Amino acid sequence: MSSTVNGNQLDAPPLVRGMTWEEMTVGMRFRTASRTITEADLVAFITLCGFNEPLFWEADHAAAAGYAGRLVPGALTYAMAEGLVIQSHALHGTGLAFMHMELDVRRPVLVGDTITAVVEVTESRPASKPGRGVVGSTVTVFNQRGEDVLAFTPVRLIRGRDYVEAQKEGTDG
Repeated sequence: MSSTVNGNQLDAPPLVRGMTWEEMTVGMRFRTASRTITEADLVAFITLCGFNEPLFWEADHAAAAGYAGRLVPGALTYAMAEGLVIQSHALHGTGLAFMHMELDVRRPVLVGDTITAVVEVTESRPASKPGRGVVGSTVTVFNQRGEDVLAFTPVRLIRGRDYVEAQKEGTDG
């Protein structure tokens, strides 16, 4: 397999391209793929991030608090939902910055639950610099029973149709 730079191999268009802010119109909605949260996901997350709370480590402790299974931290549910949004490729190559977010944990998520996110654009406007826009959305996360378990409202800086790449140091032009 060749990866010739000047000989035509790399000038093929990308298969996936994210949307510009102009394409993200208020009211636009899409649903992501789904993902089941496993015991391995929970253990990896709480170990990596230091969530060494008995509520997440000990099934008996969670049961004593009234939970019917292994409780998943809201932060893990958010991270997986944001991953599902990223995997949708809606922002592929067009995202510039994650600027702000509000988060609302609505219901418990347990190991074995399957989550899906629905994204709805709530704001889309030009930014102060040309070629960029600010896009706000509400991302609602649902479990396999259709219950909303978490919602967050990211505000992102997104490339526009007329975005111009920044010049790298040491290049002409």
